[in-house]
Amino acid sequence: MIMQRSIAGILLAAGAGSRLGQPKATVEFGGEPLARRGVGLLRAGGAGPIVVVTGAVAVDMPGVLIVHNPHWRDGMGSSLAAGLATVPDSCDAAVVALVDQPLVGPEAVRRLISAYRAGASVVVAAYDGAPRNPVLLPRECWPEVTALAVGDAGARPFLRAHPELVTLIECGDTGSPDDVDTREDLARVRREASVRSKESS
Repeated sequence: MIMQRSIAGILLAAGAGSRLGQPKATVEFGGEPLARRGVGLLRAGGAGPIVVVTGAVAVDMPGVLIVHNPHWRDGMGSSLAAGLATVPDSCDAAVVALVDQPLVGPEAVRRLISAYRAGASVVVAAYDGAPRNPVLLPRECWPEVTALAVGDAGARPFLRAHPELVTLIECGDTGSPDDVDTREDLARVRREASVRSKESS
């Protein structure tokens, strides 16, 4: 029997949240900080070990690998590079999620991992056909992903350079990729979470 190697989870949680007024990792949402919620999302979706990339504020969570990105002010690209560099050698791929998208559901992570296990290479969650997050990146792509991840671009330049590698997996029924960038965004996403909770109960 061939043992399946691990697929890590990477949570990018380094930003200062200047428009929000506080680091996004520390924002309370549903009774817990967004960083803890993001770790729970990746873990519930089947990713592990989990790497949390910090920057503007320290995050203390048991059972995760925390890496501080000293260049976090340069943008998301440097945090993605720091996260990929921290993933243990035992992992073949990593699912990358953003701390400011609290309505992404664990089922999205599960679908990406399932598609990868079934033979896909790079796997991207889509919502109504539009590619968003999370994104699964196989290890063989990490050097080029890191080389192209400049400023706030993250994995996007790599994905655009290699559309032939990308498998889009529809996840619109699993949650929402709405970002929390401002206080207005936070209020709207909290309302949306409340509606979703009532609909599912």
